[in-house]
Amino acid sequence: MSSPARVQASADVADAATLGGGTSVWHLAQVREDAVLGENCVIGRGAYVGPGVRMGDNCKLQNYALVYEPAVLGDGVFIGPAVVLTNDTYPRAVSVDGTLKSAADWEAVGVHIGDGAAIGARSVCVAPVRIGRWALVAAGSVVTKDVPDHALVAGVPATRIGWVGRAGRRLEESAPGLWTCPETGERYREDPDGLVLEES
Repeated sequence: MSSPARVQASADVADAATLGGGTSVWHLAQVREDAVLGENCVIGRGAYVGPGVRMGDNCKLQNYALVYEPAVLGDGVFIGPAVVLTNDTYPRAVSVDGTLKSAADWEAVGVHIGDGAAIGARSVCVAPVRIGRWALVAAGSVVTKDVPDHALVAGVPATRIGWVGRAGRRLEESAPGLWTCPETGERYREDPDGLVLEES
């Protein structure tokens, strides 16, 4: 049985938010209404979780990261310090007549992140975009296109520069289309949708 959620006194967690057992929300973080966080998540200092965001179990949201609705994070997702997950395809503060836009004047689009993926510090994921399972986005990248499972992407805009395994280490090509993790020995093969772990 997991322990109760822990919320620091300076954090702002909406009454309508749901926190799984063992989840910690640290100083000055904000978790908005209808957000659902799984078990054993860590929400770092000054981080923001928007209304209706969904996070799986064992996620880490580092200091000052901003996760805007309607983002969906799988289990075991790592969001580095000062990462931003956007939600507006055509951002504007005002309408064409000069009046201030309200929430009813636009449709939020989200970033979806697969199980085990990691987003490096100060990266920006521009919605709508999907980050595949166990993918790794290098620090400072700007992601504007979907990222396949196990892909290592970097740059502005982010492009694939390699593959990573479940341990997060860059894979080594052992034969054409076959890759091996130098840490675990796990073997992967390329397919049209990314990389697939070969069953042992």
